[in-house]
Amino acid sequence: MSEKLQKVLARVGLGSRRYMEEVIAAGRVSVNGKVAHVGERIEQGDELRIDGRKVQFQLEDEIRRRVLIYYKPEGEICSRSDPEQRPTVFERLPQIPNDRWVMVGRLDINSTGLLLFTNDGELANRLMHPSNEVEREYAVRVMGDLTPQMRKKLIDGVELDDGPAKFESISDLGGEGINRWYQVVVKEGRNREVRRLFESQELKVSRLLRTRYGSVILPRELRTGRWTELDKNDIDALTKLVELKPRQGTGLYGLAKRRAERMAESPMPARRGGYLRQQPREDDQSNSKSARPQSNSRKGYASKPYGSPRRNRHNESE
Repeated sequence: MSEKLQKVLARVGLGSRRYMEEVIAAGRVSVNGKVAHVGERIEQGDELRIDGRKVQFQLEDEIRRRVLIYYKPEGEICSRSDPEQRPTVFERLPQIPNDRWVMVGRLDINSTGLLLFTNDGELANRLMHPSNEVEREYAVRVMGDLTPQMRKKLIDGVELDDGPAKFESISDLGGEGINRWYQVVVKEGRNREVRRLFESQELKVSRLLRTRYGSVILPRELRTGRWTELDKNDIDALTKLVELKPRQGTGLYGLAKRRAERMAESPMPARRGGYLRQQPREDDQSNSKSARPQSNSRKGYASKPYGSPRRNRHNESE
């Protein structure tokens, strides 16, 4: 059993398949101590290195493709770590042995809503790449009056600092006074694109919530700071959207989803010393040792609620 080298590297999350071909052609990749070439096939157990650093991998047929929906709250940043010690979106995700979560797009610290995570780097890259035109849908609260003339400009396209941009659609969601809610759709993931589009018409976004990414809709029952896992049918629909071949199921999707649903029912954890600890019940007046919150043995484990070369890392932050 073997697989093309550039495909393995893309799935690990180091960049798109095309970019990995360039990295291989530049002589930066080795297999079993020998410089690799584009199109070379790799087998399980081979030693794979990029710029001398060992890369852990598994062949496609041995990996279960997984996708998580995470409801990002305000105040969390879309990064694996932060020098300012602010909470990150990765802290509450379940651990996956010998694998890692790759984030699909970004939301800025003040934005909320749907974030996707997958263990398939190639799927993540295809979902983010502008050429695939995957729709992102947002509920946006705007301060000010969006006139018909402004609406037309935003649909036809306006010039931003990094080029032309537009909304695919704008729908009214209601509101009172100077605050109005709109549902908007974009097909790119440029930095703060939704906010900048409204700012081009001198309108300020006071709240922004992502409600859909491609075929995945933020579940109404999912609370902020919680995650749930997509089942195989939903993952296959998502991969079909970006022309990736579905993988054979392993029978674990339903189990993982039921476990996630049970965990979503648990109380929201509080951060203490970098670990997630269960909050005590409000009606628990006991001062006994047994009544104290117990720390989880695994940081960020799923029992609580809810890296790559710079090129082709799409800076999506709405």
